[in-house]
Amino acid sequence: MFVRELSLRDYRSWPAAEFTLAPETTVFVGRNGFGKTNLLESLFYVSTLRSHRVSADAPLVRSGCEAAKVSVTVENDGRELTVDLTIAASGANKAAINTRPVRRTREVLGILRTVLFAPEDLSLVRGDPGERRRFVDELVAQLRPIAAGAKADYDRVLRQRSALLKTAGAAMRRGETDSVLSTLDVWDGHLAELGAQVTAARLAVVRQIAPHVTGGYASIAPHSRPATIAYRSAAGLEVDASDGGDEAIPHIRDVLADRLVQMRSKEIDRGLCLVGPHRDDVELVLGDEPAKGFASHGESWSFALALRLASVELLRDDGVDPVIMLDDVFAELDVRRREKLAEFTAGTEQLLVTAAVADDIPASVGGRRVTIGVSDDDGPRHSLVVDDDSMRDDSLVDEPSGEVPSE
Repeated sequence: MFVRELSLRDYRSWPAAEFTLAPETTVFVGRNGFGKTNLLESLFYVSTLRSHRVSADAPLVRSGCEAAKVSVTVENDGRELTVDLTIAASGANKAAINTRPVRRTREVLGILRTVLFAPEDLSLVRGDPGERRRFVDELVAQLRPIAAGAKADYDRVLRQRSALLKTAGAAMRRGETDSVLSTLDVWDGHLAELGAQVTAARLAVVRQIAPHVTGGYASIAPHSRPATIAYRSAAGLEVDASDGGDEAIPHIRDVLADRLVQMRSKEIDRGLCLVGPHRDDVELVLGDEPAKGFASHGESWSFALALRLASVELLRDDGVDPVIMLDDVFAELDVRRREKLAEFTAGTEQLLVTAAVADDIPASVGGRRVTIGVSDDDGPRHSLVVDDDSMRDDSLVDEPSGEVPSE
């Protein structure tokens, strides 16, 4: 699988951009803040319908614009599909596949599969449970787009049920107990059903990726303690013990429904939804200790890399070699980890790399070099391509399309 065409309009710092890519390594070089990461982020958004940097879509739209447009043409085993996304600063997004509008944007999931390595990956190990939940959900979105739809529906039900819980206590004190409880019964049913689907999909992915994580970590840090990964549900061990997948949904639904009944009084008192996959975690362990709080800086980076390497292997197990993207990650790693990452990515079909300093990239990583700069000649500061070595002709070198500002 590889991206053949990428087109952006009013996406973050890019008022317009057109890139023709190939199944090879392409390195985007430019100073921090020049818009390199925005290119990789746009591809990641097409593959997961979310940014790896922000939780909302509004920041993806260029300042002063109503919407951003991303168009990506993907080739996979001789088949070509083009995804067009319109990302609204406010309101609903729109999508089309081969120019045909689709009813729901999530219908584009699965067309492009990517694995993105970024400095933010350290938060997978050291950050809050939400970071690890998002990691798993991104994999679910690429492997099982239908399950990703269940997550979107679950989030909607969670918001509505949470709003009810915030007012339930006061309503019951006014004598509206029967109305509140009957409404909660309805939302409990929806939450248990959709929560079971989300949890079952996550469990299946975590169990599939677990051996790859252990093996990946051992290859990066062979003298360290063994690494393991496991899913931990707020609903308890009855859920954790499940293998996940569609067959586990009825059992998980029943467990969630029972827990919602048990926790109802506490939820009403606190005005919070205390049961469901939004409170689950993915446990990362080194030896007998949780990686968070006990892993050294080097161990944390090794674990973060292992999670991404395992993601690549998991997608390959599913029959697709994903597009691998390295967002200025070499600058964060020591020499040994740089070499290991370069070795792992050497055989991938398409590798996209960003770097602020070209010397951070190991010598073994060759390929096309594209220099990114910025300009404010036509108004607000914006990103542009300064130089592209694939466009050079030794007998006639065109002037660059912009100048990189001096320090």
